[in-house]
Amino acid sequence: MNGWMNEEKKNIHYSQIRHGDFIKHSVGHIQHTLPALILSIFHFLVAVVSTFTTVLVSTYTDPDPSATTARTRQLCYFTTECEVNRPTQTETMRLICCCSALLLLVLVPRASQAGNILVFPTEGSHWINMDILLQALHARGHHITIVRSSKSWYIKEEASYYDAYTVEVERSLDQKFITKIVTESIKFERGALPLMSFLQMTVGMFGTFIEAHENVVEFVTAMLGDQDLMRKLNDSKFDLVLTDPCWGGGVILAKYLNLPLVYNVRWLIAVEAHLAIAPSPISFIPITGSGNTDKMSFFQRVKNVLLYTVSQTQNYMVAKQVYQKISDKYLGPGIDFNQLMLEADLWLMRVDFVFEFPRPTMPNVVYMGGFQCKPAEPLPEHLEEFVQSSGEHGVILMSMGTFVSELPADMTNEMAAAFAKLPQKVIWRHKGDRPAALGNNTLLVDWMPQNDLLGHPKTKLFVAHGGTNGVQEALYHGVPVVGLPLFFDQYDNLLRLKERGGAKILSITTVDKDDNFLKAIQEVLHEPSYRMNMQRLSRLHRDTPMTPMDTALFWIEFVMRHKGAAHLRPASYSLPWYSYHSVDVVLFLAGAVLLVLGTIFLLIRCLYTTMCKRKAKRD
Repeated sequence: MNGWMNEEKKNIHYSQIRHGDFIKHSVGHIQHTLPALILSIFHFLVAVVSTFTTVLVSTYTDPDPSATTARTRQLCYFTTECEVNRPTQTETMRLICCCSALLLLVLVPRASQAGNILVFPTEGSHWINMDILLQALHARGHHITIVRSSKSWYIKEEASYYDAYTVEVERSLDQKFITKIVTESIKFERGALPLMSFLQMTVGMFGTFIEAHENVVEFVTAMLGDQDLMRKLNDSKFDLVLTDPCWGGGVILAKYLNLPLVYNVRWLIAVEAHLAIAPSPISFIPITGSGNTDKMSFFQRVKNVLLYTVSQTQNYMVAKQVYQKISDKYLGPGIDFNQLMLEADLWLMRVDFVFEFPRPTMPNVVYMGGFQCKPAEPLPEHLEEFVQSSGEHGVILMSMGTFVSELPADMTNEMAAAFAKLPQKVIWRHKGDRPAALGNNTLLVDWMPQNDLLGHPKTKLFVAHGGTNGVQEALYHGVPVVGLPLFFDQYDNLLRLKERGGAKILSITTVDKDDNFLKAIQEVLHEPSYRMNMQRLSRLHRDTPMTPMDTALFWIEFVMRHKGAAHLRPASYSLPWYSYHSVDVVLFLAGAVLLVLGTIFLLIRCLYTTMCKRKAKRD
């Protein structure tokens, strides 16, 4: 793919640059392609040395050369005493020209592969894995630009690996809202919240869910209404838009700028993305929240159908009520937003089929589950010392994720008391008051290098809430899990590990009763099958021709090289639902059959009537 050079913070296509302006544009471009250039320079130096030696040997060796003569004349070039066989000025210039040409041949093609990517990100844990992907793209020499909200609570305005445009908005999704959902869900599960109060909260949650997407629309409206910003984005000549379609703003931005669209995806607003893009028979594909596996009884399939209907209705309502209005305003009334969301060039799914249940897929779906995982790095000194102090018993990790500020005090005390009875050391990511029953074997931390701890050979068990990032890191490192799911897709994530023999799931309702927490930990620690199964899954996950991250990077660059991937999009995306399911064909064929049967019936009736009349006349 053609490259791009940078001038006065604008990205200008290389093919439009005249030869006389090459150096001026290259200086700006090097700022964004330095990692790629360092590797290129190394290859160049090796090539120069090889070419330099070849040119000298071919130029300064006699027609009838001997090894001694060749070596002598090569050495003459590097000395000031040998005057007879030194190269002339013309020959020296010829050599410099050869090296310069080689420099252009080696450096320019490599540097020109760097792309220009516009990112519309999502907050929270979705940003954590997007951030890892952006760092990898930057390391490949690509220039990253992010459009962020002024109310963002995760995405920093300044970073070494991306530029950011900040859009001023009045409202944004508040982290306190997520914390409230978790707290109220825990209260309900434990029987501390009456049913009517929970139902009211659920209705309120859907209203707030709509409000959160309305905040996104407000952000997109402010962004598209900023003429100066849109002029800068248009002038930047981006190669594609990378977004998480959990929010719909990136879809509208890509269409508005007429750019290829790549998803970093697990969710499509309110539904699991697989259900939207690929044929998904819900007879064996469980709906998130159902608690079903891919092997369902009759009543489980009934539950699956009902939840599928609810989730699809919810998704349709959000798309029509919220995003269709802004789509009509900025893209034109003829574009259906639901249809627009399905037209992405590439879907980078944050799962793989070691984790996910087998299901149909599509050619423009690429699986990169566990792309954020990597080999463990050395721990900070104080953590390494604590881990090593565990001896042969090892270490247990506990983390309840990004949004859980604190668990109820009585629950944390029960957990702390259970940990205190174990010979293992415990590292617990905990916020809030120190549990009264905390044992000497437990270290409380505000934050921990989770991936590095999971990859430590002394880590024996991971107590987790079931978030996608933590579950996949545990799978990557082969660490068994005791799960405490709280909300959203966490139970379903843990269920996939449980079905494969790598996890045990506890209910938040009974975790602090009858020593259930302690018993679950001891079962997973002392039953070898849990660790063996997780290590088997880890081997399966790693046994691929390319790492998930390299796969994701290849396909993103593929879309940049070919300016999209329309050839991978099946025609099903453009079909209305009745055509997709052949309802019109079934009705037509049924009508044709009924017509034929009706015609036959009428003919028989007519013949019968005629015969009866003839018989009556004879009588």
